[in-house]
Amino acid sequence: MGRRLSDDVVDVLAHVPKTRQSLKLARISKQQQKNIGSCKQMAEWNTYYRNEDEEEDQEEEEQAGGDYKATGRDSLVFLVDASKEMFIKGEDGDPSNFDMTMQVVRSVYTSKIISSYRDLVALVFYGTKESKNPRNSFKHVYVYHDLDEPGAQRVQEVDALRGDKGAQLAAKTLGSGEASLGDALWCCANLYSDIKLRLSHKRLMIFTCRDEPHWGDSAKDRQARTKASDLKETGVVIDLMHLLKPGGFDVSAFFCDIISPPEDEEELGLQMEPCGKLEDLRKRVRAKELKKRTLARLSLSLGEGVNVAVGLYATAVSARKPPPVRLYRETNEPVRSKTRTFHTQTGSLLLPSDIKKAQVYAKKQIVMERDEVDAIKKFDDPGLVLIGFKPMEKLKLHHHIRPSVFLYPEEEEVKGSACLFTALLKRCSDRSVFALCRCIPRRNFPPRFVALVPQKEEVDEANAQISPAGFNVIYLPFADDFRTLDLPRCPYASQMQVNKMKEIISKLRFKYRSDAFENPVIQKHFRNLEALALDMVAPEEIEDLIMPKVEQIDQRLGPLVQEFKDLVYPADYNPETKPAAKRKTADAGAGASEKKPKVELTEDELRAHVLNGTLGKLTVPVLKDACKQFGVRTTVTKKQELMDVLTSRLGS
Repeated sequence: MGRRLSDDVVDVLAHVPKTRQSLKLARISKQQQKNIGSCKQMAEWNTYYRNEDEEEDQEEEEQAGGDYKATGRDSLVFLVDASKEMFIKGEDGDPSNFDMTMQVVRSVYTSKIISSYRDLVALVFYGTKESKNPRNSFKHVYVYHDLDEPGAQRVQEVDALRGDKGAQLAAKTLGSGEASLGDALWCCANLYSDIKLRLSHKRLMIFTCRDEPHWGDSAKDRQARTKASDLKETGVVIDLMHLLKPGGFDVSAFFCDIISPPEDEEELGLQMEPCGKLEDLRKRVRAKELKKRTLARLSLSLGEGVNVAVGLYATAVSARKPPPVRLYRETNEPVRSKTRTFHTQTGSLLLPSDIKKAQVYAKKQIVMERDEVDAIKKFDDPGLVLIGFKPMEKLKLHHHIRPSVFLYPEEEEVKGSACLFTALLKRCSDRSVFALCRCIPRRNFPPRFVALVPQKEEVDEANAQISPAGFNVIYLPFADDFRTLDLPRCPYASQMQVNKMKEIISKLRFKYRSDAFENPVIQKHFRNLEALALDMVAPEEIEDLIMPKVEQIDQRLGPLVQEFKDLVYPADYNPETKPAAKRKTADAGAGASEKKPKVELTEDELRAHVLNGTLGKLTVPVLKDACKQFGVRTTVTKKQELMDVLTSRLGS
């Protein structure tokens, strides 16, 4: 490697800011199992008969492939300003801020229905003429949708507020100049308190184009700040989606004290530029609304007593059509299947602790407990252990054998992890090296060698993050994964043919983006479901972006294709003509029937068929030929009689 491991770690620590060098990085504490004896049996029974909602949550987490500890549902509340300023259309006929917000709300509703239909979503307007809330105790606050699961009816109700007619209707019933953000936040707090389900994540998004909603009323400003502080103490994350307005939006005037602080040190925090386009607003909401659940939370060991808390994230997951749901015939409700194990003799219900595992070795059955099997599988505790550093040239393209994951620090687990992680990332990026580590993602998982490839942060023109700063975890193959293949012998292409194909490839090159192509099968599936749920006349048409654009390809290539064909194929070659059909040999008796090839068997093969009792697999003509081969004269034509004759002859 050129340098010792300790020297590299000291070099990284030397670039940590001095304000963080004094922090002691403690090891992540492990949870110890305390259920023993009767308590363990009681816990097994409780787990066996768990609540149905908790069982569904665990199934969803297992399907996602992570060990995210916090169970429950995610919740999202849209708090939309319904003042008159929100309904003003932009220049050149651009949609109003209210119309853009409703389009974003609709897209979130539909995405929630597809990806996570069990999440809770609510829509609340403030600054309205009419008042509608659970206890009717707040003026100018209109709860359009309670905190509940999204559905087709809610999507249709949001569609009623979109467009020119919807905006006119909303302006008559919702538009007003009077508003109290404190009352609206208080109403949202009541929505959360009325929910009896377990919530894992609470988020509140405020959509407004007014940087001073109370027009300088200090009492209302103070009330809103107090209520926002109460919401943040209960775990609610408040985000501001400020929209474009004449004269600009000043976040520091009021909303800087309302919103939640950045979730980590690497986050840019609040975007200072307001959203003036629908696509920018949709991207910003999508970035905040998406779940950021870790696949695993691990400890990255850099040396003796130096540990960094990190999390593994899946940056891309292949989209699949959802599996079918079994419904009860009479009530049309989902059917839940549960598996129970019973004793074959007594019929008693068996607990997981009653089930043993066995292995036959030396003609003896070795019975093992579940804990013993887990101990055999265990190599070490989950975590990442730094082995050393290698130059980027050592990492080859064929080393990529499975999808990579993303490594990011977990500052909440161990203080100072983000600072040391940033220093390690900067040094690896400056030196163009990757970190070689041993990775055990979960308990009882076999160890794998991984390469931590540094990745710098990238932002677009709107200062929105395209790719975060962190390490890409590349799983490296073992020596057994490499195989020696016998390549087929093919004629080599001439240099003129190679050069001509290079010209064709250079003409067909384009800037590839993975998000530019959609799966047409999945898109058609969900469009059909949407049309069925929303009572649409016909599903929305989709464009298959995977199909090649033949006309554009022909314009780019021109005569290059014909020149390449002239170099490769012979002059009289025509790919459209079919090869001549083979003539069938006609039998003298049948005239048009085809003769089957004669099958000859040796004496040893026939004796093997007799010993194995597989003479019945042979056909009657083969059995007759075998009789002629051994000089057995017979006039029978039945298969069983032929088998008996051969068995008596070969058996003797």
